[in-house]
Amino acid sequence: MRSILLAGVSAIVLGLAASAAVAQSPAPFNRIATFNVIDNLPAGADPSKSTAAEIITFTEDGNTLIYSDSPGHRIGFVDITDPNMPKAAGVVALDGEPTTTVVIGGKAYVGVNTSVTKSNPSGHLAVVDIATRKVEDKIDLGGQPDAVAKSPDGSYLAIAIENERDEEINDGAMPQLPPGNLTYFEVKNGRVVDESKKVVDLTGLAAVVPEDPEPEYVDINSRNEVVVTLQENNHIVIVDLPTGKVTNSFSAGTVDLDQIDTKKDKVIDLSGSMKDVPREPDTVQWIDDNRFVIANEGDWKGGTRGFSIFDKTGKLLFESGNVPEHMAVSLGHYPDKRNKKGIEMEGAEVATFGDDRLIFVASERGSIVFVYRDKGGAEAPEFLQVLPGGIGPEGLMAIPSRNLFVTASETDLRDEGGIGSVVTVYERQAGKSSTYPTIKSVNGPDGLPIWWSALSGFAADPATPAKLYAVTDSAYAQARVLTVDASSIPAKITDAMVLTRDGQPAKGLDLEGIAVRPEGGFWIVSEGNPEKKENPTQNLLLRVGADGAIAEEIALPEAVAAQAKRFGFEGVAVVGSGANETVWIAVQREWKDDPKGFVKLIAYTPATMSWAYVRYPLDQPEKGWIGLSELTAYKDGFLVIERDNQIGPSAKVKKLTYVSLKGVTPVALGSEAQPPVLVKTDAKDLLPLLKAPNGYVLDKIESFAIDKDGNAFLVTDNDGVDGSSGETQFFAIGKMN
Repeated sequence: MRSILLAGVSAIVLGLAASAAVAQSPAPFNRIATFNVIDNLPAGADPSKSTAAEIITFTEDGNTLIYSDSPGHRIGFVDITDPNMPKAAGVVALDGEPTTTVVIGGKAYVGVNTSVTKSNPSGHLAVVDIATRKVEDKIDLGGQPDAVAKSPDGSYLAIAIENERDEEINDGAMPQLPPGNLTYFEVKNGRVVDESKKVVDLTGLAAVVPEDPEPEYVDINSRNEVVVTLQENNHIVIVDLPTGKVTNSFSAGTVDLDQIDTKKDKVIDLSGSMKDVPREPDTVQWIDDNRFVIANEGDWKGGTRGFSIFDKTGKLLFESGNVPEHMAVSLGHYPDKRNKKGIEMEGAEVATFGDDRLIFVASERGSIVFVYRDKGGAEAPEFLQVLPGGIGPEGLMAIPSRNLFVTASETDLRDEGGIGSVVTVYERQAGKSSTYPTIKSVNGPDGLPIWWSALSGFAADPATPAKLYAVTDSAYAQARVLTVDASSIPAKITDAMVLTRDGQPAKGLDLEGIAVRPEGGFWIVSEGNPEKKENPTQNLLLRVGADGAIAEEIALPEAVAAQAKRFGFEGVAVVGSGANETVWIAVQREWKDDPKGFVKLIAYTPATMSWAYVRYPLDQPEKGWIGLSELTAYKDGFLVIERDNQIGPSAKVKKLTYVSLKGVTPVALGSEAQPPVLVKTDAKDLLPLLKAPNGYVLDKIESFAIDKDGNAFLVTDNDGVDGSSGETQFFAIGKMN
């Protein structure tokens, strides 16, 4: 087992290091389009209600995608005749919640859950004519269907009748009857034969709760053998469909994990361990007629955070161990706030592209898809790349005939100001490099990846080109300064420094901006929130040494601080030196004493400890609000990030503006005098940059810096993978005019 794991680690680490080297690996997949499910609502549907794209498939010509929208009780169609421009292609209403759809000829077969209660499960197989978008038939299944699969030769269709437990009853403890089963049908002349229905009893096989198998997922190989995962029972069953016999049944086993994060404490600490954790597999996919891969979600007592490869005798051939988690940490995709089960592997897909048998495994909580190349037999798979997957990618589908791969992400966060559910299309592109990630971390002195996420402010090193400093915000309990090497693609986070007070890690800070002091060290701003009901915080200007020690914490005068609202210090820049050193601070949104549409740029002079300010005029938003996110010294003034708080199609204002201080005299902060209003000039529209990666437009473009050689860099803030896909986009945009 140890040799298997180490082989996998070696392959994955080497693959990560070489992922951008086209000549050393197969052609990469790159995202080419994102489709918003909300754009495919039927007439009269309430757009405020939740939507989903959970499981996805495609028509036999590869030109139309079909996804299940469980909360909408419908399946949706997406036209990808031009995969770069997916188009809404209508929906079909169903009498229940769709789970999985498979296509045979011109018909879509949809598992539909019609259970009124989980103690009385019911469901049917809806037969949908794809051409007319009509439900032609309903085949009773006698229980609640989950996964549906068709055999490669088209002769069988199998369904996992899950009859899932009610997690509100006895904390979800099993057993909760009636038991589930495997139900399957023969397919003849391209149609499922209703009267051929057979039921395979799966009770009495697993050691955990043998009377309640609760099957989760099914897949069929070319020998018409179906593999079934019994997730909560941590068990795997092999059934021969021609005879209906169980040919093998075995435990999915347990995993020992070291160097993982096990606490939801707003710190990613890779010093934890878990012993004898059941894998509890979700998705299963045959790799060939003898081997299959399982995504180990760990839905009950598990949380093994990875994936495994078995053969059908029950022999473990490969275990990913902690490597996917470490990669997620390195890419800023580790979900500490949802850390009960780590990155939680859930979806999987296997397909052949050219000469390569590829394995795709999705992390639901980390919102990424790992791509590997099968090496055959017991050899560890070779890691190739990571794809950004929308929020919570669960449905994975390869379309080799068109060199495409597709994910369906069921999470809809529109009611929280986030993005809705999406379908993402990727293309395998020969001769090109992988476009993701754009920034990642290297391993630290302990041999583990430097953890990071939620980048909220940038500053450039004054002496070294392409050397940047970044801060992370209150998504984490530790206030940290990261060092970034922007000279490579992807950019690399090479060091991390924790801010300290009296030798201890500083707490209660929300770092939003950083500037390098002329005398060494940093000026850093922490955004306050005086509107918090418990433990309201102050806006602070911090003078920090090069070693991370906070030398001084400077608060606003009390009378001015009393005018502050939730959205405070957001960016910082320094001009001059010695007695002429002035620290400028951008306030994100209007405070109580600001006219609507105007925010403060505050100037602090350390030599005299005096405060002054000017006003910056904001654009008027079409929706939501507009505010400032960054301040960078440039020529005789500043470059400012001005943005709205909108995401995806609603995003309208993401830009750099220039304001000059020439001839401008700030007035004392708190005085009765009216401050000057700066004149701004649009310097660069950032929306094209944010659209270029072909995902949804990220809302928080937060950090900007210009290095010693005049090259400019931007980065987005992913909120610490909380309510976001975890995606971070780093842009090197060259010299500013």
